[in-house]
This record gives sequence, structure tokens and C-alpha cells, in this order.
Amino acid sequence: MVSLDEAIIARYDKKGKHFEILVDPKAVEMILEGKKIDIMQYLAIDLVFKDAKKGEKASEEALNEVFGTTDVAEIAIKIIKEGDFQLTTKQRKEMQERKRKAIVDYIAKSAMDPRTKLPHPRDRIERAIEEAGVHIDAFKPVEEQLKKVIDAIRPILPISIENVKIEVKIPAQYAGRAYGEIINMAKMLKEEWLADGSFKCVVEIPAGMQTQFYDKLNALTKGEVVTRLLR
Repeated sequence: MVSLDEAIIARYDKKGKHFEILVDPKAVEMILEGKKIDIMQYLAIDLVFKDAKKGEKASEEALNEVFGTTDVAEIAIKIIKEGDFQLTTKQRKEMQERKRKAIVDYIAKSAMDPRTKLPHPRDRIERAIEEAGVHIDAFKPVEEQLKKVIDAIRPILPISIENVKIEVKIPAQYAGRAYGEIINMAKMLKEEWLADGSFKCVVEIPAGMQTQFYDKLNALTKGEVVTRLLR
């Protein structure tokens, strides 16, 4: 559970009644992003209040009238999704920074330079976002902000969100272990076990994951993997 010092007050008004919960701001962020969490682990106190600062608990009658239940977890989720809350400047900046990092991570993994067909380094993406002056909303899901961010940085950084196909050949002594890793990292389009025990396949991955993919396979095979980017 979050401490009282770190919790924020989330408020909800309906039918002339007022309700509050004391909740970890990280939980607010996760719920607004559509993630499923155990909200009870993020409440400072597992109660719904009429006035949290005064410690006045909301009555069961009021909860039933407005929410149709007295279940604290169900009510807390609704308050977060539909209510209001205020963050400190520090909390808001921390949320914006986490959201910015998630956006950069997505672009780095899923995008490439259409001229070279190679991924852009993270620091280059970060500089482009800063140069474009893109505002990152602390409360909107990453998916809802990606188009705006990509459109804003495209004049600065040539960028294309697309997948690439790679042909991979793994020597026999590494094939078994490497197969599981490939399945975890890529979409298998074609696979073939050769007579000498080696494994050959064609996979599809986000363009920005090429470096990570090659590094992993080189580490697993001690550099003996053979790859070919299919055009």
C-alpha cells in the first residue's frame, strides 16, 4: 500500500454526493492506460471517504445509491476513471517522464529510417521529440499519443513504422535453444530443420528491433548465426 504522504486524493461527484479515495498516482496512470491491477494494493487506506482529509467515511447508503455497490475496489476504479484528481508538480513530471520513455521505447523498437532500413538510436529520437516541442500528456495512453509524436518528429527525423523480414540460419549445436528465443522475439513465417541438424527460418520483427534481435542470436550462437535481411 502507498503511504499517506505519497498518495493523492481522487474525487468523484454525483447525485449531489461527494466521494474520495487516497491512491498511489502510479495506479491512476496504469488504470488510465487500460492496465488491470489490484487497486487495493495501491490505496493508502482501503476506504471510500466523504472527506478524506477529515477522515469522514462515506456511508454505505450513499455508496449503494451512487455506485450500486459497497465494494471498495470497484468504486475506486470508477472514481479514477471518471473522477478528478490533482498531482503535485513532481508527480506530474514523473508521470510525463515515464510516458515519454515509453513512447521513445516504442518508436525505437518499432520504427526505422526508411532510407537505411535501420532503427534510430534512442538518443536521436529523444532529441527529435525535444526539438519538435511535443507535449507529452501524463494521463493519455501511449497508443493515443504515438501518431501525434511521430507526425511531429517526422520532419526532423525520417521515420517509418514497419516490420522487416529476416532469414536466419542457426548451426545445429545451438538450434534447440535458439529456436525458443526466436519464437519469443519474432513472428515465425517459415521454418525448416535441415539434414545436418541446423535450423533455418524466415521471421518478421518490428524494424527497430533488428539490433536487439541480431545481438541476441549472436550471443546464443557465439557469432555463428547467419542472417539476411529480405528486401
